Amino acid sequence: MIGKETAAGRAVRIVFLVLWLAFTVFPLYWILITSLKAPGDIFSFPLAYWPEHFSLENYRQLFNKADFGTYLTNSLIVATVAGAVATAISMLSAYVLARFEFRTKSALLTAALVTQMIPAFIALGPLYLLMTDLKLVDNRLGLILVYIAVCIPFCTVMLRGFFENIPDALEEAAMIDGLSRFSALFRVLLPVMRPGIVAAFIFNFVNCWNELFLSVTLMNSDANKTVPTALNGFISSFNIDWGSMSAAAVFTILPTMVLFAFASRHIVQGLTSGAVKG
Repeated sequence: MIGKETAAGRAVRIVFLVLWLAFTVFPLYWILITSLKAPGDIFSFPLAYWPEHFSLENYRQLFNKADFGTYLTNSLIVATVAGAVATAISMLSAYVLARFEFRTKSALLTAALVTQMIPAFIALGPLYLLMTDLKLVDNRLGLILVYIAVCIPFCTVMLRGFFENIPDALEEAAMIDGLSRFSALFRVLLPVMRPGIVAAFIFNFVNCWNELFLSVTLMNSDANKTVPTALNGFISSFNIDWGSMSAAAVFTILPTMVLFAFASRHIVQGLTSGAVKG
């Protein structure tokens, strides 16, 4: 009886997972298929779930008319630099919060968590005025600085959990052997924390890569726009260029998928390490 119940439960789980997988993968499949259809076949009826003739016309139009290569380059530079700098700063601040006790520690942690509850669009007006005064509007450096400030609070709280999971004795032993606290951090703790650092950087990179509101607000010229802004540009008042938008979406999704595929082991190891306090 127990064996039959277990088999039935396993069958239900498999069916549920298959349905969930189909529900998740189908939008990605439809975007890919739409990008490979000829422009005249996108609105054909009945719908073709597998086109008879594949075409790269949407991709040619994407790079010839929209200068999408510039948008990709801008997004790659902004997301990589902002993600790396935010991770480095958060790593140092998380170390201080995990290893030292001081009066404002609880207030800083509370402030870091509260900032995650505030919608980004609320600060768009004051932020735009500030960046205008600093002459950083329509400037990749300005967008990078904003992204760094946005990523630091969550990343700090995240990395603090990783540091707290590392025994103090490991750091103390390194200092007894002659290393300074700073050297012990970089030569002993950080190699142990590599999965957590990789996970933090990937989350920062993906957040910066997919962010739209700040990019649309701060970037005006085509030379400085990022990929989310470019995708938004395919929507006009009277028409949506579904072919070019689908082709652009493929290039938008691809880097994050590749990044998660190659770093999935570090992400899982990092998240499970930071989830339990040692």
